Amino acid sequence: MLKNRWKTWVFTITLLGLSLPGCSNTTESNTTSETPRNNLECIAPAKPGGGFDLTCRLVANSLEKSNLIEQPMQVTYLPGGIGAVAYNNIVGTRPEDNNVIVAASTGSALNLAQGKFGEYDENAVRWLAALGADYGVVVVKADSPWQNLDDLMQALKNDPDSVVFGASGSIGSQDWMKAALLAQAAGVDPRQMRFVAYEGGGEALISVLGGQTAVCPCDISEMKGQMQSGNYRILAVLADERLTGEFSEYPTAKEQGYDVTWAVWRGYYVPPNISEAEYQWWTDTMTKLAESPEFKQELAERGLFPYTKIGSEYETIVKEQVKEFRELVEQIRLSS
Repeated sequence: MLKNRWKTWVFTITLLGLSLPGCSNTTESNTTSETPRNNLECIAPAKPGGGFDLTCRLVANSLEKSNLIEQPMQVTYLPGGIGAVAYNNIVGTRPEDNNVIVAASTGSALNLAQGKFGEYDENAVRWLAALGADYGVVVVKADSPWQNLDDLMQALKNDPDSVVFGASGSIGSQDWMKAALLAQAAGVDPRQMRFVAYEGGGEALISVLGGQTAVCPCDISEMKGQMQSGNYRILAVLADERLTGEFSEYPTAKEQGYDVTWAVWRGYYVPPNISEAEYQWWTDTMTKLAESPEFKQELAERGLFPYTKIGSEYETIVKEQVKEFRELVEQIRLSS
């Protein structure tokens, strides 16, 4: 029964078209936009160092480098509830602020499906754009006794208490889902696994380094720049096929005999009550940005892969995914 339930999740992921490292780049038609404004802000709804931080800096850096804005975009941090505090802040106190965007991901859709953002649902904001794809990764400390994924899985199977996962988000988050999929693949009931929740991927990686946890089921982009330090070891990438470039040396879980995959979109939303003209300015700007060489360079440097969905196309994807997640949540009884 549990196995069939996880299959539902795998189907959900395929709806995004993220099963392969080479992703679609479909965008809406571009129209003439106004002169770029100043005082733009991107809110990362977590502490520095994780995926939301990366998502904000991706757009902030490339907007500045491509000269699409006159002043640097400010990156601010509003942690709490793995996105809930930022979501409620934008809807409740800044609903007409046309200068702010907020980082989001597949995990945001999963949290919305579980009602973790309080009274607000997926219709409370305007979904702006997805500008990159990410993939799950299984990370341990460099001196871990587990040399490969099978070592970890055997330890998990033999003694679930001996393996402590540390990741961003609480029970039901996408990082928890990655750990649960690994446990299920090892024949372990996910309710038996030990999981420590952190506010962001950066904190979770530090916990592995400090020995508070043993495994981080995080994202490949969060490992960008970390591997040269020699502090971590990647046991598996949760993609259908090996990734390209610098990550090509790391095996997938599939090729090690465990059919576990996890694809992630990285995107942005804007406040609900901005005007159609302002929303159009943002979609035009994101379209130009996605086509710029500066953005493509930033995307590669941050360990992300092409995946561009803008405006109504992106909004449809998010809302369909939240619907699918609601069905999954009910099946595996994650709702409170």
